[in-house]
Amino acid sequence: MHEWALAEAIIYTVTEIAEREGFREILSVNVKVGELQQVDLETIKFALTQLKRGKLEKAEFKVETVKAKLKCRICGEIWDFDKDKLDEEVAEAIHFVPEVAHSFIKCPKCSAQDFEFMEGRRMYIESVGGIR
Repeated sequence: MHEWALAEAIIYTVTEIAEREGFREILSVNVKVGELQQVDLETIKFALTQLKRGKLEKAEFKVETVKAKLKCRICGEIWDFDKDKLDEEVAEAIHFVPEVAHSFIKCPKCSAQDFEFMEGRRMYIESVGGIR
């Protein structure tokens, strides 16, 4: 059900954008979902099709995953997050509180646990297209 709440937030935000930007009709919405969100994209897409109304009725939603990238603050190494290398409990913990990743993940080059998430942590609306 987490995905439905996210879809509702997307619909609400796009509706606000449509009003603010003076769109009569929304035709396209591009949404980026960070890998660390660990959501089912098909469920979000389905929810969006069920929730769109009014100015969003004809909107095509494109929902894509953004791979998570990490950067070591010690040596500068950049690497991809790989949840398949984590046990299920750790992956779940990182899903709910990404900051705990520092307890379980180490830099592959220098083994430091001091890193930052460069990408793949958040969900955002990349673009909205429509008719004014």
